[in-house]
Amino acid sequence: MSSNRIDVHQHLIPPIYLDALRAHGIDAPGGRELPEWTPEAALGLMAEAGIASAILSVSTPGTAFLADTAEAVELARAVNDYAAKLAAEHPGRFGFFATLPMPDVAAAAAEARRALDDLAADGVVLLGNSRGTYLGAEGQDDLFRVLDDRSAVVLVHPADLPAETVPGIPPFAADFLLDTTRAAYLLVRNGIRRRYPRIRFVLGHAGGFVPYAAHRMALSIVNQTGASPVDVLEDFASFYFDTALSASAAALPSLLAFAEPGHVLYGSDWPFAPEPAVHYFNAGLHEFPHLDESARRGIERTNAAALFPRFGTAAPLPEAPLLARARRRLKQRAFRAVARAATKR
Repeated sequence: MSSNRIDVHQHLIPPIYLDALRAHGIDAPGGRELPEWTPEAALGLMAEAGIASAILSVSTPGTAFLADTAEAVELARAVNDYAAKLAAEHPGRFGFFATLPMPDVAAAAAEARRALDDLAADGVVLLGNSRGTYLGAEGQDDLFRVLDDRSAVVLVHPADLPAETVPGIPPFAADFLLDTTRAAYLLVRNGIRRRYPRIRFVLGHAGGFVPYAAHRMALSIVNQTGASPVDVLEDFASFYFDTALSASAAALPSLLAFAEPGHVLYGSDWPFAPEPAVHYFNAGLHEFPHLDESARRGIERTNAAALFPRFGTAAPLPEAPLLARARRRLKQRAFRAVARAATKR
């Protein structure tokens, strides 16, 4: 059992953020009650779950529940200052993804510059949608330029859908997966993956439905834009993906078959995922029969170390096996034919 995982999907709930949520009557974001969180509890969980380092982020709703931009900026700055201080007090144990006051692009770009340049943030966290404005929609280039210039890592975290919930289905159970998928679709469809290639996007929770539905979505994008179907698929596969709540015998095969080598990272989702759930999915990762020790080590540590060198060293990524590459070329040729037929209808 691994004892030095790098967790790219672990949350913090700073006191000032908790107070702001409660002041606005938010006690169950995503349909799950706000859990208790302290740095000491986080370190205790990490010891029990074999997590050496955690890159912390604020979960949904971020600052999007504040309609006043000035208030959102103030809260984002306070959260990021708290996280930066926590990381400085626990070097090697904690890092953080900075919270940005979306959907205000100019304010988000300014806070991204401050957090990445002055606070030494390890990246930023962006919600799939902020008050109904989706990540990847038109008009966000000022933010993407800042992130691309700094080769930033961006954790794409789901939020509540901009629609009424279905009674009996809490948003975190199903809607979150669609929210991430919508954002990924727009990031590819609107050319952001191509125009800003230095941004490393990490899709939370194994990318929602992306690995499972990428070929279906690619056909739609080809029909809309006329883009190369292989380019579209490569854009989807070039995302990074974390395993938060997703290291199961059903989800892992699709994720590992789709993602590029080295692009699957460990995530716990604690404290929104309670400790028993963390241990359950950790066991699932270790019991999965189609992972050799090198691949498992990559997911748990070395793939993340390549993105965040201050947390450790990473071995070079292996080349895809010849048979796998040949099979991939055959699939690409077949997909080109299907895409051409679809566009002629």
